[in-house]
This record gives sequence, C-alpha cells and structure tokens, in this order.
Amino acid sequence: MFCLLLGGADARVAAQVALPQVQLPGTGGPLLPEVEIGRVVVMGDNLTQLRLDRITALVRGNRDRIELDERGEPAVRGALVASGVDAAMVARAGKGGFALIDRERIEGLDLDIARFQVPDGRSLARARKQLAKLLPGAEVDADNLYFPSGPGGALTGAALATAEGSGKASLGLIDGGVAAHPSVAGRVEQRGFAKGAPSASRHGTAVASLLVGSGAVRGAAPGQRLLAADVYGTDPAGGNASAIARALGWLVQSGAAVTTISLVGPDNKLLAAAVSRAQQRGMLIVAAVGNDGPAAPPAYPASYKGVFAVTGVDAKGRALPEAGRALHVDFAAPGDAVLAATGAGSSDRLRGTSFAAPLVAGRLALRYPVPAIDHIEPAVTALVMEAQDLGRKGRDKIYGHGLICGACGGR
Repeated sequence: MFCLLLGGADARVAAQVALPQVQLPGTGGPLLPEVEIGRVVVMGDNLTQLRLDRITALVRGNRDRIELDERGEPAVRGALVASGVDAAMVARAGKGGFALIDRERIEGLDLDIARFQVPDGRSLARARKQLAKLLPGAEVDADNLYFPSGPGGALTGAALATAEGSGKASLGLIDGGVAAHPSVAGRVEQRGFAKGAPSASRHGTAVASLLVGSGAVRGAAPGQRLLAADVYGTDPAGGNASAIARALGWLVQSGAAVTTISLVGPDNKLLAAAVSRAQQRGMLIVAAVGNDGPAAPPAYPASYKGVFAVTGVDAKGRALPEAGRALHVDFAAPGDAVLAATGAGSSDRLRGTSFAAPLVAGRLALRYPVPAIDHIEPAVTALVMEAQDLGRKGRDKIYGHGLICGACGGR
C-alpha cells in the first residue's frame, strides 16, 4: 500500500473561465421518468443503486488493487494525495510509519508528487486521516478512480489508431485507447498512462470518432488530429487521479488547446490541482456530467470551476433522464442513438453523456485551436451564440446555454 502527495500551494488556485450570459430563444421538453439501458428499463430512483452495485462489484473483484475511501468512493489501494510536501514533511511522515517510495514531477503542470507506503493493516480512510494529521500543511486525499460515463470495455487484440507523420493537434482526449477505425486512423497520437496502455477500448474509440471522425462516422471536428491519453490500459485500478494528472501534463506539453474527459468520479485534490494548472496554461477542458442520475453525487471533473460541463439530450431535445447534475451545466449535445466507432471495423448507436461531451469539445476546438488565454472569451462567446436554447429561456440548470451540434452524431 502506498500514498501519493503532490506539491505547490498555487495548485489550489483554480483558473476560472467565465461563460457569457447570452440568452437565446428556443423550446425544450420535460424530463423522462425512466431510462432504457440496453433492454432493461430502469426507473430514476434505481440509478443510484446501480452506481453502488457497480462500485461494490469492482472492489470485490479487485481487492488487491482497489479499496473504498471514507466517502465510499473507489480508489487505488493505499494511495493518498496531498499538496505542499517538503523534505521535513517527508521525514515526519517516515517517523509516523509512512515510508517514502519515490517522488515524481509531472512536467507540463509543474506538479511534484511523492509516494508513501501506508503501514500494513491500516485502511485507506484511517491512513488518510493519520497522514493529514502528521502533515497539517498538506491536503491529503485518496487516488480515486474515474469511470467512463458510457458503455466501454477493452477490445482484445484490436489494432490501435496511430498518427502518420508530424503535425500539431489542438484536441486532446483522456479516456481508454483508440482503435484503428477508418474514421480516425492515421490522425491519432496515443500515449499510455496505466499498465498495458495504450490499449484500444470501445469507449475511447467512440469518443475519439465523435471528436475527429470523418467519413461514415463523422465527428464535430472532422479530419483534425488528436492526442489520446489512455489512462486505463489493462489495469483494474486504471482511470485514477494520478493517471489523469499525468495525462493532462502530457497534453499541456503537447499544445492541446481543448481536452475532452468523458469520465466521472468524486472531487479529488490531485485532480483539482491538475485541472487548475492545465487551465492556467490556456487549456479548455470539456467533461461529461455522467449517467448516474440527478440523485448521484456531483460528477468531477465536470463540476470543477472553468470546466465545460456537458449533458446529453435525445432526438426531441429532452435531457437524458440518467444524466447527472454537475454543480453547473454549460451545454447540451446529442446523447441518444449517437453513431460512433466502437472498434477497428465496427460502429454502433450509443447512448450517454460521454458521447455528448466530444461534440461540444470538437466545436469549441474549431474556434480555439491554440492555447491562448486572451482568445478564450471570443471562442466561448461564439460557441454560446451557436447554441440552440432549450428548456427555460436563456441559460438554465438542465441544458446550460443550450444545444450544440444538434445535427451531429449521425442524426
């Protein structure tokens, strides 16, 4: 077991992107009382239980790699996160039984990380509280796991999409690996941030195709180049905050202007710091609100300040009933029966907020191709002006500024 710390007091300063309060005309529809998942119709009240069942099954199947924190959220066994660690704090932690394993710096974010061994026999929750008491100047947290907010799964033996030649890419993706579907092949540069990564996945391939796909499966920014960070690989504890932070560092270094994260999980200090530092360097981050329903805890990273939170709607412009309610919602996009690539030679109609987020990100990237803080406001204003108002007139809590890319997703 080990715990993880990151450094820098300025990591707590969140970069904020103010979305203009532009009111546009339009109409919307009522929320649906139930949701069809596969062939099973699930009432909204049961979505919370489905989420808990998913977490329970994950932990039971991987007790050697995963455990719950004090909030009941899954995390890498023994991994803790904090900020502001110096040599004296490392020594104090060691005296308290937390032996130093290693230290790491995430380039691109200027983020320092130190790992400590959690003493045997201590739960993650107990260890976090003890280390926080030992290091009052640090913000200690678990290395939480984040789930794809849509149907996913690895593609065993699938070929990976790879970029041909060199060239700048304005779009970034943090997800699973991307398969060599014709719609994206030759335009995706991939890097792994977990054991066995990059490894092609159904979810990562789908999101990538909705970003830059061309041909039969067309994305919101067709033909663009894409940087794809696989934070899952073959690791059952993949998709953790540490992997996402490293992925953000790589994307910042590589010049990605807009990054899509269709993953959901709890608030986490390492993730918050990484998101903030990426924003401070001009990156715009678009995230899905998740599919655990309005009763679920707020989804992150969508709920962080300055992150563009995206919900999904059906063909009639009605919000998906399973869509989560992040602390804010900025835009809506098609999230039902969306045509996306799912493997090297396959495509399918998919449902979920995961597949709405890349449609917004792609449209945003066309207006914001290079990281430049002084170009953010005009790019966002243009996107808001493009949005079709849904629901209550003007911006609202369900649809945000309205529908983006309404004709996208093979509609």
